[in-house]
Amino acid sequence: MKAGISLCLIMLVFAFQESEQSTIKGKVIDKQSSLAIVGAKVFLLKDGKIEAQKASDKEGKFVFTNLEKGSYSFKVEANSYAIFKSKPFSIEGAKTYSKSISLHAIVNQQKIPELEIKAEVMDVQEESIEFDFHSRGNVNKRVANSSALGYANTGVYADKPYVEHNTESYDVINENTFKSVTDDPLSTFSVDVDRAAYANVRRFLNNNTKPHKDVVRIEELINYFDYKYPQPTDEHPFSVNMELAACPWNSDHQLALIGLQGKDVSVENIPNGNFVFLIDVSGSMSYANKLPLLKQAYKVLVNNLRPNDRVAIVVYAGAAGTVLESTPGSQKDKILAAIDRLQAGGSTAGGAGIKLAYKIAKENFIPNGNNRVILATDGDFNVGASSNAEMVRLIEEKRDEGVFLTICGFGMGNYKDSRMESISNAGNGNYFYIDNILEAKKAFGDELWGTLYTIAKDVKIQIEFNPAKVKGYRLIGYENRLLNKEDFNDDKKDAGEIGSGHVVTALYEIIPADSEEKINNVDQLEYQKQKVVDSKNIMTVKLRYKKPDEDVSNLIVKRITENDIRSKEMSENFKFAASIAEFGMLLRDSEHKGTATYASALTLAKQAKGEDEFGYRTEFIKLVEIASLLN
Repeated sequence: MKAGISLCLIMLVFAFQESEQSTIKGKVIDKQSSLAIVGAKVFLLKDGKIEAQKASDKEGKFVFTNLEKGSYSFKVEANSYAIFKSKPFSIEGAKTYSKSISLHAIVNQQKIPELEIKAEVMDVQEESIEFDFHSRGNVNKRVANSSALGYANTGVYADKPYVEHNTESYDVINENTFKSVTDDPLSTFSVDVDRAAYANVRRFLNNNTKPHKDVVRIEELINYFDYKYPQPTDEHPFSVNMELAACPWNSDHQLALIGLQGKDVSVENIPNGNFVFLIDVSGSMSYANKLPLLKQAYKVLVNNLRPNDRVAIVVYAGAAGTVLESTPGSQKDKILAAIDRLQAGGSTAGGAGIKLAYKIAKENFIPNGNNRVILATDGDFNVGASSNAEMVRLIEEKRDEGVFLTICGFGMGNYKDSRMESISNAGNGNYFYIDNILEAKKAFGDELWGTLYTIAKDVKIQIEFNPAKVKGYRLIGYENRLLNKEDFNDDKKDAGEIGSGHVVTALYEIIPADSEEKINNVDQLEYQKQKVVDSKNIMTVKLRYKKPDEDVSNLIVKRITENDIRSKEMSENFKFAASIAEFGMLLRDSEHKGTATYASALTLAKQAKGEDEFGYRTEFIKLVEIASLLN
């Protein structure tokens, strides 16, 4: 018996109608999720011989008609599920028969040979069916009610509906408030190139649902897009760009933009890659926009690998195992075959999988190379190290070994955004949410080396505001990336990474020094007096970063002066970033949204759409329109 990795329940509900010849109606569902199993092979046997065969449809249903009286049994096969065989039962008239049947499979933790995927399940369990009897016209109500809540899937796969309960989890975002410059002149934060929140917000809106406010991380919405910042021209791996203009949603305030443009490194100059694909193949990944979409996404990645890049594949469910030893990118067929044969089933030993993936990455470590674990999951770890704190500590232990981390989230209903964001923040990594195949193409095709190759790590920003020019300020977004002021000069403090060609944009809403607006009710200090230096500078921007293979940071200092204030028109970059910020504040129902409206955000976005080669900005405009209608 080959190793299996599922623990599931198949329920067959049979409805017998009164006629001279009987009909059997049934449905095949998965116990763990209560969802329909699509494409299961259902064999109807009479006197031990196959009488008929059906495949369960997109709702998991099947029908056998024109059946004579006699002794029948069932055999059911489905990928990653134990083969089911029933004991014989008799058809004896117009009655409704129903019974649930539980199946069990055992996970084998042995390392399996190349291309022999442990998600293949060959366990067989025989179980009797005891029938409940109902008269004609009283068909078992479970047939009608067993369908789960049918979310519309916006991806290319939509075979399986979602469960009615929702266990998605997101960290609470306590929105940044205005700070007084006299009390808090320094603002310090880690850069963030994650884009997961934007794709997740898009998923909600395309399902005609307004996302909960904690789904909306405004900085990730802004940083999903490219901006026309210039390439760096000095020794640093990114350029620093700044603008200042009137704030669109509060005419008494100003808006400051700080934009970093990562250097575009040509593919031939990117070091060889040592990649470990860590793939969640647990039962929760069986739905159409999880493992099936994941496999298509990874195929996009594999087809863009270079011959000297290497890939190993680790899977985890009830246990972790190696599916493919480290294999050169020149053997794409071998890698793709391994991906093709993956199936889902079982519990989720995420901690064991991460440990094994890092172990293999270290065994194949390329000095001065591009070493990275790429984790794909819905984040629903439930065996082994499972709490956020445990997983974060585990990743923190591994990040100093020179192996970076990319996390790709999939699915909905049980999606654990909070866990994946925490892990990616701790592991020198980035985090994406793949809601459809076009997003996979963006992350693993058009922007592959920005996703997989880091040009600067531990990138931190610290702003000092001049109290002679600025009364108060508010950083828009980055709430979970804030740092203490002393962290800026501490090279031991972890921060964000920037990949090849990546763009990072941050916005500050500023209250001018001559404003009558009150910021806080803190009494003036009795023992300290502030002395303001006469300067035309509005703010000083400091950045620290490390090269990927170094542990000592480099410092960049820039300043914004009064001459940098735009008196006429915001740039296209500025307009589009401001539009997204306005949109994000509306979705979050921010107390600082001022006069923001969807119409205003839409106007700014349309003015800044530009050439829009890939259609991303056009898509954003449509999302604003959807949100406006839903509102």
